[in-house]
Amino acid sequence: MILKVSCFIFIVFLSVTKVNAQYTTEEIKNRPCFIGSTAFMLMNLIPDDESPNFAQLNLGYRISPNDAISLELKTWRYFEPLGIPYGKLKTDPNENFPGFIREKGFAVAYQRFLWKGLYSSIHVMNAWQDFINEDGQKIDTGFQIFNTYRVGYHIKLFKGNFFIEPSIAITHRPYHTKMPTEFKNMDDKWSKLFFGEPGLHFGFNF
Repeated sequence: MILKVSCFIFIVFLSVTKVNAQYTTEEIKNRPCFIGSTAFMLMNLIPDDESPNFAQLNLGYRISPNDAISLELKTWRYFEPLGIPYGKLKTDPNENFPGFIREKGFAVAYQRFLWKGLYSSIHVMNAWQDFINEDGQKIDTGFQIFNTYRVGYHIKLFKGNFFIEPSIAITHRPYHTKMPTEFKNMDDKWSKLFFGEPGLHFGFNF
């Protein structure tokens, strides 16, 4: 669903927007900061008992025409291992945890423009976890580092006041503390890497 939404919005804006995303030194001097979020929050609107209850706030600073850093505040929940690849198993209830994991934390991101609006970025998230069983009770806590390696395109809108960033990413969990056994048994079946995560960030420059 999020992939379809991202692609649709991307196509619409490409049809009405001049693609010339690189910021000049003067533009950065006048508006070095930005605030934004991600279209993944649209998933919260889908009537579903497994809604991610996702929220994200991005606060960033443009160091130069080619470099930006940002702080991302996030919270969400998920009901199945993050490493399940696209396909039937990703929505198979038999692959679900016996409950869900609620995460909250922050990510530090570095973005590097490669050519005009084309960019790559790395996001390193520190995530504190609550493990919730099927009765809605918290049974344990944990912590993980959740990295995202992203390639995308930055599109300026409305004279550079706003922007969108359609992208594709690899996610990676290089470290996490021990999970409750029933959660660990499900998670260990899958890779700590996930390929092809779509993204659509948006924001306001100031």
